[in-house]
Amino acid sequence: MGESSSSLMAEAMNRLWTKYLPQIQERVATVHSACERLAGNTLTKTEQQQAAAEAHKLAGILGTFGLTSGTELAREAEILLEGELDANQYAASRLIVIAEQLRTLIATRN
Repeated sequence: MGESSSSLMAEAMNRLWTKYLPQIQERVATVHSACERLAGNTLTKTEQQQAAAEAHKLAGILGTFGLTSGTELAREAEILLEGELDANQYAASRLIVIAEQLRTLIATRN
């Protein structure tokens, strides 16, 4: 692949990033909201399942854009959210940290 092909690919990926950024941010917000509700002991099973699904989708899309650490964080969130969370304060605090790290990673991509 020549220099111009690499440049075109990078431009295309940047356009895609811009297009999907609101959806990515919404997925992180869903995970973060689940964390807060878990910490407040108000997270429903449906919300937990939705947050796990959003974390799964985040893992895939962040990897597509070369954000390997984001993929790892999202996978960890997914695993935590798929587990038994009743009054699990470790999971709640770890999920909040993960959500904040994902927000930072996404905000500083370029």
